[in-house]
Amino acid sequence: MRNSKLNSITMAIAIAVAGSAATCACSSVNAGNETVSPDGKLRLTLGVDSGRVFYTVDRCGTTVIDTSYLAMEMRQFSIGHNAKLTATHHDTFDETWQTVWGEESSIRNHYNEMVADFVENDSSKVKYSIAFRVFDDGIGFRYIIPQQDGVDSIVVMDEISQFNLPKESTAWSIPWNHEFYEHLWKPSRVNCLDTVSSPLTVMVNDSLYLAVHEAALTDYAKMNLHPAEKGSSRLQSWLTPWSTGEKVRAGRELITPWRTIIIASSPSDMMLSRLMLNLNEPCQWEDDTDWIEPGRYIGIWWGMHMKDYTWEQGPKHGATTENTMRYIDFAAENGFQGMLVEGWNKGWDGDWSANGYQFSFTEPYPDYDLEALAAYARKKGVRLIAHHETGGWATNYENQMDSAFALCERLGINAAKTGYVNPLIDGRELHDSQYGVRHYRKVLESAARYHVMIDNHEPVMPTGLQRTLPNLMTQEGVRGQEYDAWSKDGGNPPEHTVTLPFTRGLAGPMDFTPGTFNYENRACPGTRPNTTIAKQLAMGVVLYSPLQMASDMIENYTGRPEFEFIKRCPTTWEKTVVPEARIGEYITVARKERGGNSWYVGAMTGRDSRQTNLRLDFLTPGVEYTARIFADGKGADWQSNPYPVEISETDVNSTSIISLNLARSGGAAIIITPKEL
Repeated sequence: MRNSKLNSITMAIAIAVAGSAATCACSSVNAGNETVSPDGKLRLTLGVDSGRVFYTVDRCGTTVIDTSYLAMEMRQFSIGHNAKLTATHHDTFDETWQTVWGEESSIRNHYNEMVADFVENDSSKVKYSIAFRVFDDGIGFRYIIPQQDGVDSIVVMDEISQFNLPKESTAWSIPWNHEFYEHLWKPSRVNCLDTVSSPLTVMVNDSLYLAVHEAALTDYAKMNLHPAEKGSSRLQSWLTPWSTGEKVRAGRELITPWRTIIIASSPSDMMLSRLMLNLNEPCQWEDDTDWIEPGRYIGIWWGMHMKDYTWEQGPKHGATTENTMRYIDFAAENGFQGMLVEGWNKGWDGDWSANGYQFSFTEPYPDYDLEALAAYARKKGVRLIAHHETGGWATNYENQMDSAFALCERLGINAAKTGYVNPLIDGRELHDSQYGVRHYRKVLESAARYHVMIDNHEPVMPTGLQRTLPNLMTQEGVRGQEYDAWSKDGGNPPEHTVTLPFTRGLAGPMDFTPGTFNYENRACPGTRPNTTIAKQLAMGVVLYSPLQMASDMIENYTGRPEFEFIKRCPTTWEKTVVPEARIGEYITVARKERGGNSWYVGAMTGRDSRQTNLRLDFLTPGVEYTARIFADGKGADWQSNPYPVEISETDVNSTSIISLNLARSGGAAIIITPKEL
């Protein structure tokens, strides 16, 4: 397999690329300062204008990204302002790789590449390269700065990567500095944006959608976006800084993350792009991944948000031995693989968010018998999931990580949910600064040594690192279901969950925790899930996470026949299709189970009800199936009557159409199983 770090950038190879470009004006050959997608539809052009490096992208002859400049400001030197292009090198690459878990079992990685070598035509004479990869579904580019004479280390003060988007486009965004990305993604004109987080999703027109983000963020600052000039649709990168002002501290060499642009004809195609994963390094332990186990779990969690339990010790402590055994029994009886327990460890008492050094990750509270409960869970065929809330004090966690993960391994605990509930890490650095990025990577690598999977809350925005380190199962970084418990605005609005797949969901798996069945809220009256129950079921398919928790307290599932869908629905897939979607309005996703032949479908609406005819042409032709449908019942409505769920069965095949009447903020969930021969 080729080394994707591009350490052999001096070879010049001109390769003709076979592509179907019959309907496009693009050439299908890489040459000079241009490179095209394998199918010939996208063309990236590189240029230098008065010493300024720029690129453009067109699709079938129509400009998608207009003139966009590329530069970097280092403490020691600058690049991209007085550039001289010295050479370009072209290559092509095509492979199909197997996922450890994911939305597909295999992914094709096919791109054409151009690496451009530059020298700054000033006194510094700095040499560097910019690598471009063009896929059928978008582009990626990154900077490569080798060791320079007389420079012992590189300190990045600013990166100026521009994305000159089509004017009058609509963009969905969240503010860059909102804590933990837990915000509502809102649409606006792209030229009205302030500084925003990526991914940034853009609708140019009904046949052109873009998403700007990054891939392979491993030892760098997160990229945000802000307008190059006020009121402009030309956006440029703005890196999250250290508390001391600089953006990135590197060694003698620097390779940046990939800057990515998904280019798609529809929201459905945008969701199915795997460009970001393809720009990450292959799995580090391809021969040692059997310990990574996707699955569903329940948890002692929602009860705290409802004020029925507490995290800290006291008369309402949730993480007691007795209560945990009750949850373990329920998990075993209903086929759940895991059971999360929050508030089990010493340190929750007092103002821990201001002094997280009090947390211990190996010492349980006296009323929680960790050793006995781990053994009881193993006997029942269930895994305990550890909870490591740090209060944002990363140093305290790092000092205990080896002992904490060693304890997990010894007790058969193969997953941990980490948390960083504090605006700053270690009281001084932002979560998505290079400081935070380094810490999160260190956690993953340490956990892997002890065969522990990670569910990372209050994270840095995902960038596809799960391909390289597949114990990074899922992350929060989203305004999730807990906002339906205590948010003063009444909870997540109906359009939120039909916007997430095209915004935060493009970055990677998200721990949204769907599955709340009881909407009575004594803790915060007036706040509840603004969905029907059928939509809660559908979220389990639509909002992807390989570790997914059924959010509610277990007593709220008892006697509810619709709970069957949650129990049966897998969390890792063979294939995914998106039959229909419109951002913020509706979405239908169908996924084929991995290692089987059944399909699971989730359909959801926003504020408006919808009648849809679902074509089942994704099924295997010639095979007869039974569709078990969990749909909004008679009179269902998210505001007035969220509970009715109608369960029915019908025979179907690949030529069938299922008619669905979806309520306002409603949904349907379907299990499609081959008939016995």
